[in-house]
Amino acid sequence: MADPWLHILGLGEDGLDGLPAASRDLLDVAEIIIGGPRHLALVQAGGRGVAWPVPFSTAPVLAARGRRTVVLASGDPFWHGAGGSLIRDLAPGEWVSHPTPSSFQLACNRLGWRMEEVLCLGLHAAPCARLRPLLTRGTRALVTLRDGAAATGLCDWLTANGHPNARVTLLERLGGPQERIGPAPSGAPEAPLLAAIEAHDPGLPRTPGLPDTLFQSDGQITKAPVRALTLAALAPRAGDHLWDLGAGSGSVSVEWCLAGGSASAVEARADRLPNIRANAENFGLTHRLDAHHGDSAERIADLPRPDAVFIGGGLTPDLLTRLWAQLPEGTRLVANAVTLETEATLYAAHATHGGGLMRIDLAQSGRLGAFRDWQAARPVVQWSVTR
Repeated sequence: MADPWLHILGLGEDGLDGLPAASRDLLDVAEIIIGGPRHLALVQAGGRGVAWPVPFSTAPVLAARGRRTVVLASGDPFWHGAGGSLIRDLAPGEWVSHPTPSSFQLACNRLGWRMEEVLCLGLHAAPCARLRPLLTRGTRALVTLRDGAAATGLCDWLTANGHPNARVTLLERLGGPQERIGPAPSGAPEAPLLAAIEAHDPGLPRTPGLPDTLFQSDGQITKAPVRALTLAALAPRAGDHLWDLGAGSGSVSVEWCLAGGSASAVEARADRLPNIRANAENFGLTHRLDAHHGDSAERIADLPRPDAVFIGGGLTPDLLTRLWAQLPEGTRLVANAVTLETEATLYAAHATHGGGLMRIDLAQSGRLGAFRDWQAARPVVQWSVTR
């Protein structure tokens, strides 16, 4: 399309003064200008201005299709901006984007940080827990925040979640006449607002087998050493989806998602679902981990297609039969057994479908009177196979 009807303009806090002549010409001829109230005021949209609806929706833009329309976004429209939301409903020839420096770029230039070494996250509509898997000693992060209360909440969250020594700097309204930069928390900062975080505490380990004490559970949890071996067998990859059947506390799902995947955790006992959901929330993974109540054999028909399946509880011959019939070729399947009955099920499955069997015998030191001894855990038999 030689003359697209939609132009997406990146706008800074300096308003019209910061726009090139071509962008200002587009505003002059626009029939409709859509943006947040602050953006509309910055370009003096007047009667042509249409504010984004609350809750956010792209409907006003799509309704203007065919008319000369400008959408206003902060900085780079495709860097935590409106561009990514719009593009799903537009054909390539319908639109052109005109970016300006984003708040993240401006922040790095104000602070003297190499942008390629900085984490950039949008926390204006997401929980602070999204930071938990990412922050470690030496990490620098820039996060967008909704308002001053969110800045105070971020500082409180850092203190309560292993980063009491983090240095936080607030950057307000970058690029405009009301720009302010200072330590947090301070005053009543105004949006658009960024927090620059410099972490000085170690954060979470990056290897599988996190300490059991980091998870909420009723005792039904795949213990850390076995969990590490289980994750190694499942071989998580970024973007892969896991079915965690008989999920218990959801610890395997959590560690799978920490590796960059997503998970559907199925648990037959309704009283365990709050623990699964709490663990997903505490690790900042609610956008990747869904908890489902019910019998695994019945629920799998409604779950997204998996790349891997873990059976930690509720293993039966019927469940294995249904899985083998339903799973796509190439799906990785790992099952753990601790009872003689479930062991027998795995031995039969191994004889039929192949794969590998491993027996895991673990013992930890303990006290025996005035002496120390080895205290053995129940052995675990693990079957792993590719469908």
